[in-house]
Amino acid sequence: MLLIRCPYCEEERPELEFRNAGEAHIARSADIAGESDDDFEKFFFIRSNPKGIIYERWRHMHGCARFFNAVRDTVSDKFLMTYKAGEPKPVKLPGVAK
Repeated sequence: MLLIRCPYCEEERPELEFRNAGEAHIARSADIAGESDDDFEKFFFIRSNPKGIIYERWRHMHGCARFFNAVRDTVSDKFLMTYKAGEPKPVKLPGVAK
């Protein structure tokens, strides 16, 4: 079982307490009604699905119920770090050589 650290509760909890809420750091258009059909489709349905590092939104459903962001390696399914919603995407990741 995976353990995920909630940055609000400040503890690791079993993955069953959490729900994935999709890709993180997606910017919403200021004028969604004015978007072309292609841009509208890209915003709502098209997401990257990289092999390796991905930034995701998660929700601690059976805890504080808050959303937060996580950095996860899709190859190993290991969570590299979690951070509070609204914080910028981390520049340097722990345990990742660059």
